[in-house]
Amino acid sequence: MAAVRELVFATNNAHKLEEVRAIAGPGLKIHSLAEIGCHDDIPETGSTLEENAFQKARWVKQRYGYDCFADDTGLMVDSLGGAPGVMTARYAGPHCSPDDNIDKMLRELEGEANRKARFATVIALVASDQERSFEGHVDGTIATARKGEGGFGYDPIFIPDESGIAFAEMTAEAKNAISHRGRAVRAFLDYLKDC
Repeated sequence: MAAVRELVFATNNAHKLEEVRAIAGPGLKIHSLAEIGCHDDIPETGSTLEENAFQKARWVKQRYGYDCFADDTGLMVDSLGGAPGVMTARYAGPHCSPDDNIDKMLRELEGEANRKARFATVIALVASDQERSFEGHVDGTIATARKGEGGFGYDPIFIPDESGIAFAEMTAEAKNAISHRGRAVRAFLDYLKDC
């Protein structure tokens, strides 16, 4: 990629924005929604992660004209029948906090032996000449209590199989190396290099 490519990342989550910018490095200039003047409440009404990601990216492309990518992430817990899935960010209700989500999950898994889970991220790219999606996932377990001080979202209770410690106990670099979002972003970046 000779020239630095510029894309909008359709998220209002400052943690996600920081994480993806760190993974992408200097080869990709990523603009936030605020930087393009988008303060819309972008709908997420899809039944899959991919549908939600494309919905957000298309919203920005159609209304603001910028090439855009968006992600949607889901946590699928075996003993909860794959929940919360597409409702991961709103697990405890429409205006819940990450702590509310964690509290609900710990309550629902209390006494449960099977704590296996999988995190998945889908990134959708909507550009002038193409639409593509990229996926990353990581298997792990749900802890019985919060661990660590870092990360965001479910990071204090998700323990990836590859590390044995919660995402919230890892450095940002260590987390990004094995996380669902890190894997999806690297697949996305590999594709951009060949464009």
